[in-house]
Amino acid sequence: MSNDAIVLLRNDHKEIRKVFKEFQAAGENATATKQRLVDKMIELLTVHTYIENEVMYPQVREALPDLEDDVLESYEEHHVADVLVVELAAMDATDERFTAKTTVLIENVTHHMDEEEQEWFPQVRSGLGRKRLQELGEEMLAAKERAPRRPSQPSALKKTVDALIS
Repeated sequence: MSNDAIVLLRNDHKEIRKVFKEFQAAGENATATKQRLVDKMIELLTVHTYIENEVMYPQVREALPDLEDDVLESYEEHHVADVLVVELAAMDATDERFTAKTTVLIENVTHHMDEEEQEWFPQVRSGLGRKRLQELGEEMLAAKERAPRRPSQPSALKKTVDALIS
């Protein structure tokens, strides 16, 4: 398996999209299934945004100053996702706005992933090169091991508070 940072992020995106599709295919009254899928989304997104925010974005920002605006936009897109994740974590699938809020999360995150894959990743790959992306991938794998799985975990609390008060 490749430890290339972009390959790792693409694999995360693929797994996240799979859960999104399952949610969208669930029936209107499939509350237990929807709850399980949203719980999985929360875990996947909490880990994914953690490794991007803690490893990928700061290093890309430092190494490739021309991508500063893209990195800042990505932080803001994560902020929106973090707020929705925090709200969904406190909701139940029977809540009136649960499906609507999840749909907004899916739309926002899908837009973010599409932008990264189509525009940002090629620029990062070109700017950093294979060796640096392998090193970043190793750092991301280590960060993934210690990453929070829920927005309420201590290592996610700062990000959660930032999402709510920013």
